[in-house]
Amino acid sequence: MPAACESVLEDIEDIVSAQDLKPHERRSVRRNVFPKVRKRSSHKDIQADDDPPSDSIIPGAQKIWIRTWGCSHNNSDGEYMAGQLAAYGYKITENSAEADLWLLNSCTVKNPAEDHFRNSIKKAQEGNKKVVLAGCVPQAQPRQDYLKGLSIIGVQQIDRVVEVVEETIKGHSVRLLGQKKDNGKRLGGARLDLPKIRKNPLIEIISINTGCLNACTYCKTKHARGDLASYPIEELVDRAKQSFQEGVCEIWLTSEDTGAYGRDIGTDLPTLLWKLVEAVPEGAMLRLGMTNPPYILEHLEEMAKILNHPRVYAFLHIPVQSASDSVLMDMKREYCVADFKQVVDFLKEKVPGITIATDIICGFPGETDEDFQETMKLVEQYRFPSLFINQFYPRPGTPAAKMHQVPAAVVRYTDLWVLPSQASLSPFIFQVGERQRVLVTEESFDSNYYVAHNRFYEQVLVPKDPLLMGKMVEVNIYEAGKHFMKGQPESDARVYTASITRPLAKGEVSGLTEVSKRHFLLYYTSKTATVQA
Repeated sequence: MPAACESVLEDIEDIVSAQDLKPHERRSVRRNVFPKVRKRSSHKDIQADDDPPSDSIIPGAQKIWIRTWGCSHNNSDGEYMAGQLAAYGYKITENSAEADLWLLNSCTVKNPAEDHFRNSIKKAQEGNKKVVLAGCVPQAQPRQDYLKGLSIIGVQQIDRVVEVVEETIKGHSVRLLGQKKDNGKRLGGARLDLPKIRKNPLIEIISINTGCLNACTYCKTKHARGDLASYPIEELVDRAKQSFQEGVCEIWLTSEDTGAYGRDIGTDLPTLLWKLVEAVPEGAMLRLGMTNPPYILEHLEEMAKILNHPRVYAFLHIPVQSASDSVLMDMKREYCVADFKQVVDFLKEKVPGITIATDIICGFPGETDEDFQETMKLVEQYRFPSLFINQFYPRPGTPAAKMHQVPAAVVRYTDLWVLPSQASLSPFIFQVGERQRVLVTEESFDSNYYVAHNRFYEQVLVPKDPLLMGKMVEVNIYEAGKHFMKGQPESDARVYTASITRPLAKGEVSGLTEVSKRHFLLYYTSKTATVQA
């Protein structure tokens, strides 16, 4: 700028002083310059020179493979990350071998899940793949040796996955592990209206809150998801409405504890559910996620009314973990066996036919044979049609990992499977011959049938007629197995369609209009520029 200079240059030649070499003098000087022979580079050096510099890589053109372990909440996070990456231009592939980058979305509940996660990292590195880590494992323990030097996207930072992937592809290591807050108050997480690729275009998974109010001594997820943080009711209802407009016919509500919803924002689960039920069209269904006994006890009357609603599955997952009060105390579960029984007995009375699912942990530190016998009696008494039995795994950093461990040889979790009430359980045999209304949402593992669920979220296999997919139809139950029924659509049955909108194709991005896509790209362009600066 002129103000910073003593004089203004009118011509470029003005910067040449009288003391500078003239052109002919420069040529004479060159005669005294001798070229130096460069040593031949090794093969290793040549290979390195062939790699393009990071600023020459064009982000958004690469293929990404995403693998998710764990719960419905984690699966929803994986769907959101896939949607954002696809919206930005990346190709989401199901072929891990052809992918340029692996996005590994982990679960920290049990040791085997983390072992799979660790092995996948090693496999990616052996295949020279770029790696981005997500989920509860790196969020809870980001300083583990096998995570060193790798990019990490935190569970509350999934809306910034494009930035992390972009920088990782350039060869940088990025870690975003912070919490989302508004005026110092912790939020439920990333926005619910982000682009998303549903694993099943007919099923929308909505996380209503993150974290919980408990401090269970065996739980590692608490270290990752933290304390309870709920989404506002209006945002959850808007997400549900958007999903139905995109052809979804079934919504799953999920979180670490749905029963605790709203306690941090001055509301509660029944209030949310009544608002959501209003948004569910005929031919669609709402499924509730896991709730712990303490936070549903005070809402039993309202919950029974909601579970009796025709557009809500009469299904609830209530983990008991153990039928020994002493073990529950060591677990810090904040309820006793009598509380669990009160919840189950009340719902079974008020919601006839309800399906109650539960979890059992076998071999918790300090568990005696008498404690285990109490659990066996509970299972015999209630004959749970859906029973998840897990061996205890000491998770690093949890109080339970420091307790006196029960020897693996003593743990008898297989005994629960061979109980007469469980081994001979045929809960569906008495439904043969009934006419039931079922919602068809997916294909069976053997690809021979379509999978539907009746009002009690019991599995019904129906013929593979493409006209049935995504529809609610009446079927005649003609066969029953231990875990399923088979139904034949009635010729005079009415078929219900939840939405006049065609469901999104598999792999299609949800919530991405041309306007929102422009806003999304502008947002990420500005974010990326900030990161690079």
